[in-house]
Amino acid sequence: MNRRPDAAERRTRFAWTVVPLSLILFCIVPVFLWSRTNHPNGVEASSEDSRAHPPADVLPANKFLSQAKAYGTAYYVDSRGGDDANPGTNPLAPWKTLEKVNATTFHPGDEIMLRSSSVWRGQLWPKGSGTEGHPIRVDTYGGGVKPVINGDGLFEDAVLLKNQEYWEIANLEITNTGLGRVVRRGVHAALEDYGDAHHIYFRSLTIHDVNGVDDVKPNGGIHYTSTSEHKPSRFVDLRIENNEIYHVDRSGIFGWSDAWVRSKWYPSLGVAVRGNLLHDIGGDGIVVVATDSAVVERNVVGRANQRSEGYNVGIWSWSADNTLIQYNEAYGTKGQRDGEGFDSDWNSRNTIIQYNYSHDNDGGFLLICNEGGHDAAESAGNTGTIIRYNISQNDRTRGINIAGPVKDSSIYNNTIYVGPEHSVSLLLFSDWHGWSEDTRLYNNIFYVAGKGEFTHAISRANDGAHETASGFGQSNANVWDSNVYFGITEPTTDAHALTVDPKLVAPGSGGLGRLSLAGYRLQVGSAARKTGKYIRNDGSRDFWGNGVPSCKQTDRGASQSDDCAARQ
Repeated sequence: MNRRPDAAERRTRFAWTVVPLSLILFCIVPVFLWSRTNHPNGVEASSEDSRAHPPADVLPANKFLSQAKAYGTAYYVDSRGGDDANPGTNPLAPWKTLEKVNATTFHPGDEIMLRSSSVWRGQLWPKGSGTEGHPIRVDTYGGGVKPVINGDGLFEDAVLLKNQEYWEIANLEITNTGLGRVVRRGVHAALEDYGDAHHIYFRSLTIHDVNGVDDVKPNGGIHYTSTSEHKPSRFVDLRIENNEIYHVDRSGIFGWSDAWVRSKWYPSLGVAVRGNLLHDIGGDGIVVVATDSAVVERNVVGRANQRSEGYNVGIWSWSADNTLIQYNEAYGTKGQRDGEGFDSDWNSRNTIIQYNYSHDNDGGFLLICNEGGHDAAESAGNTGTIIRYNISQNDRTRGINIAGPVKDSSIYNNTIYVGPEHSVSLLLFSDWHGWSEDTRLYNNIFYVAGKGEFTHAISRANDGAHETASGFGQSNANVWDSNVYFGITEPTTDAHALTVDPKLVAPGSGGLGRLSLAGYRLQVGSAARKTGKYIRNDGSRDFWGNGVPSCKQTDRGASQSDDCAARQ
């Protein structure tokens, strides 16, 4: 006999109906999402020259889902299929606008997932901070091309973090072009009287077409700034990695802090700029400022200083201690103000520039400088710079310019090639409220197929070009030893000079990328083998990563040919 179930039975039957359905959805939805989102992210990497390296720890969206269940919440945003009335915590019911994101305060472990192929006009400025071990992440989901944040010139910063910490932002396309030229940036991390801001990571971003102004250096691509009127502020663990930046003005990657002055010195720590590809930059390529022990490595900066009227360099540090600049390539920097590939600038101590490739820069390979008009409360000068195991090919005008009262510089085991069509001051000493002292040059190869000489500056024109004369000017305590001078007159003070052909494999044959430089190895039988000056604490390896022998029989130039056992 049939009877109508009472209320309790109806509730029981409903529960047993819902539970299996919930289990089915729980199992199927993640699989569906995985099939749509499990794709490689980031810029495709090239080989050793590392124009871009996709970060190994950027996870696809399905892995973000599992993390969100453990700690924090994942929020989804879709510019076409979203609705701000949705909860946003399900990819099938995402938010729609940046305004919704910007009005939300996020918490440790949260994730903001932007739908691929979405396009937003406006500014992305999410609020809140993460904590150690639980950063807030911004990334993409849904496969396909990167979502676009277009500041459209309406905002100074297309993407902004201000007085926030523990953030990771990855896999976005960012642009910010507007009418006229005003201060504009693609990405900006800003501190004002905040204290220490930890763990800010910008990875695998594509930033382009930012028409900033020329008279303000910190605007253009990616910028980090700190100002401190009441509370000293700085970044601790700041990483800018594997981004592509092009057609931005003025600067590509640039840091700024009012704590650069020594009387209020409060440097950022743990700053790493690596694996980035920059090209067609209005002014400076990469600059670290007010840092201690920053690392700038495996970047490529092509065609910097394309539109600026100021003084710009491909890759450099200023007001920075213990900076390591290595495994980079800088080429095509325009003009002679300054126009070099690399620079160790003033108010800096113990900069190391090693294993880099510089070529076809109008202003030369390298600048080491110190503006001598500052007292010790403001500037530490430029002391202890080391330049080693670099290769310069067809850099114009100046090989190395040492400007101002630079002290205690070591320049060794570099190979500098000047092609037949060029005339270069291989080493130019110049006055900048003083002259350099204690410069040591050991084991370098100067290979000149064109014209070259060692000079000092008499004057400098407004366009940056120097009028020069032979000799070292008023620089003093220069030490030359065991260098190779081929096609150029050697300094008389080099007691162990070589003037024969060093027998490089194929000098002048380098192209784009560090992998193109096999022609700068030494041939068997080269007089530069085993005749170099032994140098302690020499970095232990050459340009190609070969070990530097400890048997006091080193080679000259950027290449080490064999180990001690083979030298006996």
